[in-house]
Amino acid sequence: MRTMSRRDFVKVTGTSLALTTIPGFMQKTLAGMAGTDKPYELYFRRFGVDEEAIRKVMAEALLHGGDYCDIFFQNTLSNSIRVEDNIVNSASTDVQLGVGIRVLKGDQTGYSFTEDLSLKSMKAAARTAANIASGQKRIAPVALTPQKLNNYYHTQRSFEDVGVKNVVDLVMSVNDAIFQQDKRIVKAGMRYSDSENYILLANSDGQFSTDYQPMIRLVSFCTAEQNGQRESNYFDYAARSDFDFLTPERLTRMPQEVVARTINLFDAKPSPAGELPVVLKAGGAGILLHEAIGHGMEADFNRIGTSIYSEKLNKKVAADFVNIVDNGTNPNIRGSINVDDEGSPSEETYLVENGVLRTYLHDRISAKHYGVKPTGNGRRESFKHNPMPRMRNTYMLNGPHTFDEIVASVKYGIIADQFTNGQVNIGPGDFTFYVKSGALIENGKITAPIKDVNIIGNGPKVLEEVTMVGNDLAMSEGGWTCGKNGQSVPVSQGMPSCLVSAITVGGRG
Repeated sequence: MRTMSRRDFVKVTGTSLALTTIPGFMQKTLAGMAGTDKPYELYFRRFGVDEEAIRKVMAEALLHGGDYCDIFFQNTLSNSIRVEDNIVNSASTDVQLGVGIRVLKGDQTGYSFTEDLSLKSMKAAARTAANIASGQKRIAPVALTPQKLNNYYHTQRSFEDVGVKNVVDLVMSVNDAIFQQDKRIVKAGMRYSDSENYILLANSDGQFSTDYQPMIRLVSFCTAEQNGQRESNYFDYAARSDFDFLTPERLTRMPQEVVARTINLFDAKPSPAGELPVVLKAGGAGILLHEAIGHGMEADFNRIGTSIYSEKLNKKVAADFVNIVDNGTNPNIRGSINVDDEGSPSEETYLVENGVLRTYLHDRISAKHYGVKPTGNGRRESFKHNPMPRMRNTYMLNGPHTFDEIVASVKYGIIADQFTNGQVNIGPGDFTFYVKSGALIENGKITAPIKDVNIIGNGPKVLEEVTMVGNDLAMSEGGWTCGKNGQSVPVSQGMPSCLVSAITVGGRG
């Protein structure tokens, strides 16, 4: 079978989608293929397989009586560039290609993968996965039916079409602009990365799905020096989009933002310590929501009873104005997906609605256990990994208050803005987070920037103590990656500004 280039393939992305969801030249490309080729067959060509080969592998996987089988093909092409000391000091390209085969028998899972996509090798991997089951033989589906999916990340060109020189020129221009912002800047650096992820999924229920998943990220760093004091900070963009995401407006803002964040630290005071009201700033503070609360709502932790939320379905967990969703359908957001890694279409899932815990985040296994449909949260790092419930874009919806009202209500407390490192015990939800920067609130007014803040608390308790929620929802602009059980997946989060009545704050003030 013919192998296609990245350039050719990107023109037929979203091939299991309705034609009307595909923009511009892509529609013309697919329309021109009518009567001569099926769009999804371009994915078959990429992986060198066809429906008959997939059915043979499934038959092998179900040979010993498995209840269900799915096959996950993946081809990922990625590039990265690092700039330090005003030169490109590293550049790399990586290619991954392989298939993962999963067999389910009751609550047991058999999993195997191979990077050799020959029929012989895939059947051998299928036999390994099949060893989990024993009993009556099962047969593969007679026919595979492609799913029609919505498209949440439109693209116009492949990263291959951009060219390395254009990428290097762009990255160096931002690096140079950082030094031009302020004479106190003594060091700057950049990290650029892009990737194109092609997946084909088929299962023994007869469904198959295809998806093209782009990703781009640009990170800027800088260090400034003033009177012998040095401060460093960073700012980044990330999106499920193509190179055109890096618009002139974003590229102009990046050096301004990273320098402003860094220079601001010269005037920042040490944080006060004690149990204080904390205003979580709109946007990036959503990482606390993700880590301290979101993980506890993943269904696998609840299925085995290790999450504090395992007995709280349909119970009050927050104030009436608190609504939390996990959404895979936000256009071009880093954690968005058209389809999860089990073939379930993406959706918006309400976790907390009007203060009540409504559902968990489900993959196929947990959905069967709870007698509900999957929520499109079955995700995996790669074809080498088994899927499990994972977040996508997790955020709190707007509330009834304004940011000014929230600040005015605080007699003495802090604003937590730029979160960095954190640790969370997922079972009880206990957390510790380091906040790079924020602000002090005194008598309802913001009085001074602060830095080096540690906040310590419990996620469910924090949720109960959210007393005000703003109307200024913002999604994080940066490139967050979630780790769980040794696997990493891209995610995003966000929130409006909100007031937590009390969190333990550790500082040097």
